[in-house]
Amino acid sequence: MSDFRILFIGDVIGRPGRFAIRSILPKFKERYKPQLIIANGENLAGGLGITQETADEVFSCGVDFLTTGNHIWDRREFLEDIDSFENIIRPANYPKGAPGSGYAIIDSAEDVPIAIFNLSGRVFMESLDDPFAAAMDIVSKLREEAKIIVLDFHAEATSEKVAMGWYLDGQVSAVIGTHTHVQTADERILPKGTAYITDVGMTGPVNSIIGTKKDLIIRKFLTQMPVRFEVAKGDVRVSAVIFDVNTLTGKATSIERIQEIVK
Repeated sequence: MSDFRILFIGDVIGRPGRFAIRSILPKFKERYKPQLIIANGENLAGGLGITQETADEVFSCGVDFLTTGNHIWDRREFLEDIDSFENIIRPANYPKGAPGSGYAIIDSAEDVPIAIFNLSGRVFMESLDDPFAAAMDIVSKLREEAKIIVLDFHAEATSEKVAMGWYLDGQVSAVIGTHTHVQTADERILPKGTAYITDVGMTGPVNSIIGTKKDLIIRKFLTQMPVRFEVAKGDVRVSAVIFDVNTLTGKATSIERIQEIVK
């Protein structure tokens, strides 16, 4: 039996996050030797949304695949651009008619098929189709073609993400939570073999409020007036997880949190 190693990088925030990816990936590749690198890219462009140019930039740095979330359409041009990318997915529980795809199956360099899918939560977020019903429908299809299945569950509520982890335990290789930008310390292998973490965290400015300039967010809390968000500057924290999956069973064998500062 052999293991397949996957590095999953948390929400990459704007130019600082892209700079951190470019700076840190050579070191991460040498240290962890991942066979696949996935990142959440919904905030690549100015901290909100994604563009063809920002996606191409992180792919050129060594990221293999991008998942997204509720900010996927914040750059309107990406409504048309997403279909030109086979390695970018949007939440699969968007209603029918949304551009792009919510899942993909890719062939790794080791000829191991890897299935990746994306779902958006509904608690405290825009109400899409039921992510739990969508999850089981998608998994039943993906399991016909791949043993290794990875879910990026982009959700706000901790309870919803924990519930999804237990719901899919033994059905998928990993449930990786994204969206809150704050890494949680609850990584574990669930009893039936699914690697789980409530939130992998963000790859963005350390001295910020979830990636945004502090004074802007504080002003919003104080005044309840709308403000234009701007990505903060300074040192960047890279947040990620590295996990191993058995290629024969599709069950995870390890998961480790990663945080590193890039100056």
